[in-house]
Amino acid sequence: MTTEQKLTQFRNCRLLRNHRLVVDDLWVRAGKIIDPEKVFFDEKRQAHIQIDCNGAIIAPGFIDLQINGGYGVDFSNDVTTVEEGVRRVSKGLLNHGVTSFCPTLVTSPPSTYHTVLPKISKKPGGHHGATILGCHVEGPFINSSKKGAHPQECIKEFEHGIRTVSDMYGSFENISIVTLAPEKEGASEVIRDLSKRGITVSVGHSMANLHDGEIAVQHGARLITHLFNAMLPFHHRDPGLVGLLTSDNIPLDAMVYFGIISDGVHTHPAALRIAYRTHPNGLILVTDAISAMGLTEGRHRIGQLDMEVRGGQAYIAGTNTLCGSIAPMDECIRFFKKSTNCSIEYALEAASLHPALCLGIANRKGTLDYGADADFVILDDSLAVLSTWIAGDCVFESNIEQNHQLF
Repeated sequence: MTTEQKLTQFRNCRLLRNHRLVVDDLWVRAGKIIDPEKVFFDEKRQAHIQIDCNGAIIAPGFIDLQINGGYGVDFSNDVTTVEEGVRRVSKGLLNHGVTSFCPTLVTSPPSTYHTVLPKISKKPGGHHGATILGCHVEGPFINSSKKGAHPQECIKEFEHGIRTVSDMYGSFENISIVTLAPEKEGASEVIRDLSKRGITVSVGHSMANLHDGEIAVQHGARLITHLFNAMLPFHHRDPGLVGLLTSDNIPLDAMVYFGIISDGVHTHPAALRIAYRTHPNGLILVTDAISAMGLTEGRHRIGQLDMEVRGGQAYIAGTNTLCGSIAPMDECIRFFKKSTNCSIEYALEAASLHPALCLGIANRKGTLDYGADADFVILDDSLAVLSTWIAGDCVFESNIEQNHQLF
């Protein structure tokens, strides 16, 4: 029997569908989730393989729209070994239920973009690792006053509009998201042109006021990069980009999404609650993870920098200076749920359905609807990952005592 013909039934499980956990079976064939009624009544078939999930949760695979690296790999700096590095991260993400991701490049010189972007092509996932949805280029068209760890000497202006952007990146082919500062001169036209190319424009690393943000959304921007971080703080007279969450001066059909880092370090639990209660439909969990994610406790040499991982956080070696986020997606989901007291369903959709909707791929990713790709994660009630599946194949199984058995 070919893989295309094999019919698999996941039974005794709770499926995340239509914002609820429902007791139902999941049917998979040819890498897709299928409607069992058609099998029963039209084909009159039974499953070739049954998998007893023993009451576990099945949720859509997680989608990380912002991740700078992991497992010792930095996408922006490991230029000569980028393909090997992407493979390593892609494989490691499976352990945490991530089935799709956007490798993220921080502000860099043109030579880096020209070398790295052609080597990170969009690629289906499988046993080799998570699906690559396209790159997220975070810069270099950002505001120097909110550059964070981005190198000042590489920050650029829109001197010749979209042509400057094209020259900088070399090609748009492998790009899915661009983060830029909307207050920069010429930004509106660039946002419009990128949006017309099907690229999601995100506003961030910015000193923009609310009006700047509204103009950006009116021209096609649909995402805010790591809300609260690298932007003006909320002010009652001008709430800045944060105000986009409740703005009434944007197109009625424009949904503004925002990434937020719930690693217990970058965003206070109270800030997570504010964002969740203010604009729940737009909230997207991102890791913004750096190369130290997935490394063991202790000192590590990454590029030219000595890092030290201790207590689940990454520091510049010998100091108490934090380097960045190292919490994987499943940990971010658990921390977010604990901080906000949201439902299990919502926490899981913030890492699956919401990012898929933002990228316009919810017809195939981020849901368990019939016809969607069979990318999903099986979890216990504590939201620990038991196994990860891509196109209906098990690509990771935890060492935790399994709650489901294949037979």
